[in-house]
Amino acid sequence: MSVAHRRHISTLLLRRFARRTLARAGDGPAALSRLWPGRADRLTIAPHDLRTADATRAAEIYAGRFVFAGKIVTCRSRSIFDLEPPSEDWEATLLGFGWLRHLRAADTAITRANARSLVDDWMSNPARRRPLGRRADIMARRVVSLLCHAPLVLSETDGKFYRRYLRALARDVRLLRFGLHDAPDGVPRLQVLIALCYASLCLANQARTIRTATRKLSDELRRQILPDGGHVSRNPGALIELLIDLLPLRQTFAARNIAPPSALLNAIDRMMPMLRFFRHGDGSFALFNGMSGTPSDLLATLLAYDDTRGIPMAHMPHTGFQRLDAGATTLIVDTGPPPPSNLSEEAHAGCLSFELSSGLNRIVINCGTPSTSRDTWRAFARTTPAHSTLTCHETSSCQFVEQSAMKRLLQGAPIVGGPRNVESFRETVDDGERLTASHDGYLARFGLVHRRVLTIVHDGARLEGEDTLAPAPGGRMKGSRIDYALRFHLHPSIKASRLSDGHGVMLVLPNREVWTFDAPADRVDLEDSVFLAGNDGPRRSAQIVIHQSAREAPSVRWSFVRSATSPAVTTARRNASRQPELPL
Repeated sequence: MSVAHRRHISTLLLRRFARRTLARAGDGPAALSRLWPGRADRLTIAPHDLRTADATRAAEIYAGRFVFAGKIVTCRSRSIFDLEPPSEDWEATLLGFGWLRHLRAADTAITRANARSLVDDWMSNPARRRPLGRRADIMARRVVSLLCHAPLVLSETDGKFYRRYLRALARDVRLLRFGLHDAPDGVPRLQVLIALCYASLCLANQARTIRTATRKLSDELRRQILPDGGHVSRNPGALIELLIDLLPLRQTFAARNIAPPSALLNAIDRMMPMLRFFRHGDGSFALFNGMSGTPSDLLATLLAYDDTRGIPMAHMPHTGFQRLDAGATTLIVDTGPPPPSNLSEEAHAGCLSFELSSGLNRIVINCGTPSTSRDTWRAFARTTPAHSTLTCHETSSCQFVEQSAMKRLLQGAPIVGGPRNVESFRETVDDGERLTASHDGYLARFGLVHRRVLTIVHDGARLEGEDTLAPAPGGRMKGSRIDYALRFHLHPSIKASRLSDGHGVMLVLPNREVWTFDAPADRVDLEDSVFLAGNDGPRRSAQIVIHQSAREAPSVRWSFVRSATSPAVTTARRNASRQPELPL
């Protein structure tokens, strides 16, 4: 590890210890009592929960079957909070209390009683003080859930239970105010501030905390939401996670007759167009920087609040992505450097990777991140070989913290090195649009710069590309032989077969549309891959791979071409032939 990387890790460790010290300083009754001015003796309003609820899940919970994060736990006659959780994701879902929305959706006397019983069990059970339940982002989720679903839990209750409920809620809010110091930067920190803002609006006698919480949330939104609407972590999924809470928060301000802060309104207005930017024709999000399967229910809910409904923007200069639309073909390209180290625990080494779709069918993708059991696949999913781009010498374009001890101390594996100079240039050419981009992620180790040129024709029937791995101007290659691989991961729905000449692959889409991949000067292989972002877990898929040597063949030309006999093309031609000629 270089001296610069060691210095970088030391800085991250010092910040981590400082946050932990501040958080622990407030973990006491005296400190907590000073953090909550005013008496939180009643609830004034319950915010709206935009997350989709399933009333059938209420019957499972009533029967003692808790199905979270792909795991099932049956509590039988025991308390669910006493059982050993099967995974961290399962425990986080349980202690976040978001499952109360399913009981509320059923809205029967039995489900209301069941909700009260479970919350009462949690308030009475010391197990709720487990370390994971005290994690800032989980406490934030629990505070929001208990506020949103208070009408469900508190209906038909006596004053004693009401006061216990408020005391438990207020204690979590107090802990959360100090937990903010220990919350990881990025989405978790914003979620904590959102929860504190909800609490100040929903609990009585909190006029002063409303001003403080609003100011802190506004400052964080200005810092984390970039001018083009993207999140500073460069994860498309962050937009969904934040908007699903920010939109009801805006409504809660209005319900209290308080003007929402301008930073909140501006952030929402900038983020909404980004939802359309990352969408393919089938409604799925492009798989960059930690994005897993697209929650279609949440996305549909968010898009219902989108008043603009315009064409997605073509370039997100601050977030670092390009989108090229031609006919029914969509191309989305990562043209940005990795996020700062303190925001890179989920970031991927996928610089210059792209995703390609035609109509409702995705063709070229990145492997993505699984929605459950992330620890099993996370290390692979973040590497460059898991993306549709060039991989030099089987190494990633970014360097991650790899020592286990450091990962435990930092609570993750942030990026400590990667591309610093990422350039992109877009132009209109005679037959379409051309994007030229490059990054220096391999310059320090191998003395090489990756340059990618993508040209898509106006009707979207052809995508031409050229990838070059060559020394920077005035530099030289480090090493006698440096191999590289050019990968194009295919969506599992694509049927791929290698052509007999060894230079191409035929791709058949679910709608029987046919595309051909061709690299006339290189040998093309078809290898196994894995699609990690499926809603039903990882799925086997295929990838097109070209192996080459940087000295012998520093450049590779390739193309994706839609067949003229594809059903979509034939239908379009038939419809065009039926159009009546206009009189002269």
